[in-house]
Amino acid sequence: MLYHLLYPLHTLFGAFNVFRYITFRSIGATLTAFLLVLLCGKKFIALLQERQIGQVVRDDGPASHFSKKGVPTMGGMLILFAVTLTTLLWVDLTNHYVWIILGVTLWFGGIGAYDDYRKIKKQNSKGLSARGKLVCQIAGAGCAGLVLFAHPNFDGHLSFPFIKNIQPDLGWFYVVFAVLVVVGASNAVNLTDGLDGLATGPTVVTSSVYLLFSYLAGHAGLAAYLQIPYVLGAGEVAIFCGALVGASLGFLWFNAYPAQVFMGDVGSLALGAALGQVAIIIKQEFLLAIVGGVFVMEALSVILQVGYFKVSGGKRIFLMAPFHHHFEKKGWVEPKVVVRFWIVSIVLGLSALATLKLR
Repeated sequence: MLYHLLYPLHTLFGAFNVFRYITFRSIGATLTAFLLVLLCGKKFIALLQERQIGQVVRDDGPASHFSKKGVPTMGGMLILFAVTLTTLLWVDLTNHYVWIILGVTLWFGGIGAYDDYRKIKKQNSKGLSARGKLVCQIAGAGCAGLVLFAHPNFDGHLSFPFIKNIQPDLGWFYVVFAVLVVVGASNAVNLTDGLDGLATGPTVVTSSVYLLFSYLAGHAGLAAYLQIPYVLGAGEVAIFCGALVGASLGFLWFNAYPAQVFMGDVGSLALGAALGQVAIIIKQEFLLAIVGGVFVMEALSVILQVGYFKVSGGKRIFLMAPFHHHFEKKGWVEPKVVVRFWIVSIVLGLSALATLKLR
């Protein structure tokens, strides 16, 4: 909105020419989203407390988590509000990629909100059935994949980190692949969101890395030099990523240990889907497995635990899954688990950036 209102005035006031640059608008989006969450956070938490929208804790979870019962949840709504408003303020509204990402983010946020609502209403941690949740997720991701693939400027080629000459074309099967990425990323972030600030920190790192990659993917010269796929119009996605960074940082102010508010499924499902959709659009799908390695690790721990439990007749690989609970059971205090996972996420983010030159 600001781009359309102020940039045309650059012929009269030269200072408005800065709105032409994606770098400036990305920084503006980051700061705007951060301040929005920071300024609205206390009142929003108070509203959640007034409405008695509190966390429901698993009966079979670690004993240390019982104190979290009743802590305001569904804080992800504040993240979504800040990301959506900020993106609309700073982005070029004619860019169809941004609308696709916003649509997917809000759709998955809606699924998460309904899931949270059922948990709070029934006062148990079950919420929406796994099958129902999955059907809704596939429907949303599938629609986005079809719209994206049908666009004349988009194709079904894959790009691999560290490899520049192999780019297979999946054709229409790319839509199925896109669904797997978005749904997988959404549920991986959801599984990670089990400790104070645990999912928020890696989200900041992953969003920051994808902000840079989005800018590079939308710049023909830099994309050619770095030998990454050039996607016309993808530069505007960097502004959305900036909003995601800022909103997540602002939320972390209140979500850090001891958390004053939890994001809930409305936040975790939406954030994961947003990261997955960004990865799809800028053709860096497999990079998500590197920069989002903490999310992947958490999801794999659940898959391995459940699978091994079934084939072994009741034995377990980890003391408890997802993976972060394993360390809690080993005696690590919650802040230590969270900060060490953040450190791993930062290292993985730097590794993802290294792929720009190792090709």
